[in-house]
Amino acid sequence: MSIVSRRLLSCIAVLVLCFGAMHLGVPTGGVANTVVSAQAQTLTEGFESGSKTSYTSANVTLGSGVWNMNDALIGNLSTDRRTGAASARIRNTGTVSMVFDLAGAGTVTIQHAVFGTDGSSSWELWFSVDGGAAYSKLGATINTASTSLQTATFIVNVSNPVRIQIRKVSGGANRINLDNISISDDQGANPPPDSEHLTLGNPSNAIADVNNPLNFLMIKDQYAMSYNRDRGEPNWVSWHLSANWLGSAPRQNDFRADTTLPAGWYRVLATDYSGSGFDRGHMCPSADRTITITDNSATFLMSNMIPQAPDNNQGPWADLENYCRSLISLGNELYIISGGDGSNGTVANGHVAVPTFTWKVIVVLPEGSNDVARVSTSTRVIAIDMPNTQGIRNNDWRQYRTTVHAIESFTGFNFLSSVPTSVQNVIENVVDNQ
Repeated sequence: MSIVSRRLLSCIAVLVLCFGAMHLGVPTGGVANTVVSAQAQTLTEGFESGSKTSYTSANVTLGSGVWNMNDALIGNLSTDRRTGAASARIRNTGTVSMVFDLAGAGTVTIQHAVFGTDGSSSWELWFSVDGGAAYSKLGATINTASTSLQTATFIVNVSNPVRIQIRKVSGGANRINLDNISISDDQGANPPPDSEHLTLGNPSNAIADVNNPLNFLMIKDQYAMSYNRDRGEPNWVSWHLSANWLGSAPRQNDFRADTTLPAGWYRVLATDYSGSGFDRGHMCPSADRTITITDNSATFLMSNMIPQAPDNNQGPWADLENYCRSLISLGNELYIISGGDGSNGTVANGHVAVPTFTWKVIVVLPEGSNDVARVSTSTRVIAIDMPNTQGIRNNDWRQYRTTVHAIESFTGFNFLSSVPTSVQNVIENVVDNQ
């Protein structure tokens, strides 16, 4: 799974929207904290050391540290999918959990495959930043159906002590093999931004590397984004909105391909959404960039677009954009991050995925300087998760308010990562009510 694997079913999406994804209490299986040792290096675990031949819940000392394996064991049969001598094997609703902390984590990769001739199953990655007292789901639910090891990738971007837990959530007695868990060190994962649009953080730790096509960083004067080559659209677009960006430049309507995308990548055309029934939906809106014609024109690059249902784009989504600009007239400045989630078919002959939902995170600050330091536990944050569908044109955008944490749970992104964790923990769990 890439960082852009999304909600597999709309009903799951609605549950996340309504209820979030926080699991309280000790890790599944009743495992209490037994070891807490902050380690400041990349962790790798291939289950080559240690021994556990029973599915009974127990702690086992592995090369990386102590793990709890509940309804899980270390398998070395010919039918265990593995790259070395052994791999983890998990069944039912079992868990594989760290019972120690890393000093931080950037990216997590896990290889997975079905055991023997078993049928498919699903599993999830959860993480804890309080020693296992509470867990949050990271990214989408992963379906394992292949008999060869596949790699799932998750973005954590947490710089405080963190541990992970893998939970099998479907498939009953079907067994899954897990191998080669890697957790990269977060030290230096979030360097100071070279763009005002990334002042509050880089949500997916995107980098400008053609070998990173599903999370490719593009920084323009007007906004920054993580572009996904395979989806033909941004994972997220981030921009700073203040009075300095607003003027009288007219709307340019010069939709066009983004020729700055790497050579060989499909460049979505201005006409690619034609006849699809979907709008060319701006992430950074045209009306947020009216100080010059050049700035307005930059918002019409197709890399800044996702397919939006007209009733979404022209209804509550547009109303929210207008509301954001009204906050500027009251003496505020905003940091906004926007994207789509899920897949409901494609347009452009399969080149562009149609999101099931559209989401937005908005941080509201009074005009000033040293913006990161001014974000506090009382800072207003608006988080929106809106169905990308017809029939909602006359709905109030406020009915789609949720928490930043809920959006992090289904995207796998880490918003506001430049803000101290103690502040994040407060403002990311509040539903705006203004």
